[in-house]
Amino acid sequence: MSELERLYEEIQPKIYAFFYIKTSDKSAAEDLTHDVFYEAIKGIHSFAGKSSLQTWVFSIAKNVLRKYYRSKKYATGLHEKLTHDVPELPSSPEDVYMMKEGHVNLLQRISSLDEVQKEIITLRLYGELSFKEIGELINKSENYVRVTFHRAKLRLQKEMGLNHE
Repeated sequence: MSELERLYEEIQPKIYAFFYIKTSDKSAAEDLTHDVFYEAIKGIHSFAGKSSLQTWVFSIAKNVLRKYYRSKKYATGLHEKLTHDVPELPSSPEDVYMMKEGHVNLLQRISSLDEVQKEIITLRLYGELSFKEIGELINKSENYVRVTFHRAKLRLQKEMGLNHE
């Protein structure tokens, strides 16, 4: 296996998870992940080595996501979700309990954070980037990223009733 293949297998799931969290759409996440690696291969000559390759690929991912958000495809999909995917209210206490549990609840809580916290949480949990790499991506210090992550994590734990203090 070549170095490029090994790197792809390591980074691709993280990029996919990043897009899936941001778009909540499996198909869009797959397409955007493909676009990122296409752009990375096309622009590998411009990689200067000032950051890790993973950080460089995530910076491409952020740009691809911005482009996607500006596209008509995103606007149409968002309009469709807002008009057709109205969540059903739980019909029993058991359903209420199930809705509060697990991944769905966490994703809802993450989406309620401000944009910077959401970005840091997403890159850290789903992108598995270091605090330093996240800082490079969002042009903030490593310490700022650590503190913001910690505060957001505490807020999420409190909202989900997970405080064990």
